[in-house]
Amino acid sequence: MPTRPLSGTRVLDLTNVLAGPYCSYQLMMLGAEVVKIEVPGQGDLARRLGPDPELNRAGLGASFLAQNAGKRSVEIDLKDAAGRAAFEDLVRDADVVLENFRAGVLDRLGFGWPRLRALNPRLVYCAISGFGQTGPMSQAPAYDQIIQGLSGMMSVTGTAETAPLRVGFPVCDTVGGLTAALHICAALAGRDRTGEGTFLDVSMLESAISAMGWAVSNYLVSGVEPEPMGTQNATAAPSGTFEAADGPLNIAANRQTQFETLCALVERPDLPADPRFEDREQRKLHRAELNDELNKSLRLRPAAEWEEILSRAGVPAARVASVPQAVELDQLRHRRFFTDLPFPDGSDRTLRVAGSGVLHDGEPLSPTSPPPLLGQQNPVTS
Repeated sequence: MPTRPLSGTRVLDLTNVLAGPYCSYQLMMLGAEVVKIEVPGQGDLARRLGPDPELNRAGLGASFLAQNAGKRSVEIDLKDAAGRAAFEDLVRDADVVLENFRAGVLDRLGFGWPRLRALNPRLVYCAISGFGQTGPMSQAPAYDQIIQGLSGMMSVTGTAETAPLRVGFPVCDTVGGLTAALHICAALAGRDRTGEGTFLDVSMLESAISAMGWAVSNYLVSGVEPEPMGTQNATAAPSGTFEAADGPLNIAANRQTQFETLCALVERPDLPADPRFEDREQRKLHRAELNDELNKSLRLRPAAEWEEILSRAGVPAARVASVPQAVELDQLRHRRFFTDLPFPDGSDRTLRVAGSGVLHDGEPLSPTSPPPLLGQQNPVTS
């Protein structure tokens, strides 16, 4: 196992639900010691979120289990004098404080950036919020659903008939968490040079719009307003979801050579010579007609067979998998993406959790312990 790059780094994690816990989960896999600071008797709201009511009642909701392996848990009431004193002791020895309260909440509890910096000048303080700590929307409450809608993300998801649609998982929470983790790592690296801490003000709205890429930049640069295109990729054709004999098949023949190879493999060598399909722009204009022609041939073989044929020839293609199918892919098993851990309640159940998707010197940086029970590491130690 390679040395983890954040080994020796202590993170005090005051966050709830997803964006913050997902951030600290990434930091944990990179080697940080993550100490969850939880409200006594309640803890992270995600402890009560998930499809299994029994686990929710036990404070081990699936939403919590998914993002909190490898962390520690202590109960501290920041509204209590003894709790504030205990938190101060922890801050003095910490490298990072991470929170996702509404803007200003931690300051009102007596631990705004000036106070934290006075306690520990080398501290990296990261605050994740829906809209950032400043501005006219800074006090507005926000969840992933709110950010998806306001960012424009929902407006480009679905078809002209069905949009706006919510992306099927909390993508804005995830992007916000990754953005925070990236900037925490950068701030820690900067601290090694300057010796000084940093205040990181992460806006989920801004992170989401940044992550939307061409949907935003095409409008900013060229004045082209994006439209919902369902399963089709607006930047190229043929690029989208097609019809195999047994179900949907994604193909992204974005380059001219890939298009020509695709046509040869589906035994339609006539298509590249058709004026409607001769170059990228013409293919985009005549996308529906091109898709109809390709689907006639693609319906003759199952999706898995086309995936093998096309991928082997350098044309990006793959089946459209369900979540149960995706998690059983041999590729993920080969790269040891999932880790099996003992269940935190001591039962004989096994908990399977996801990794980061990155190998360090050929090895995944996987969690080594299950998520903590509420207050499992009480009493507080510095």
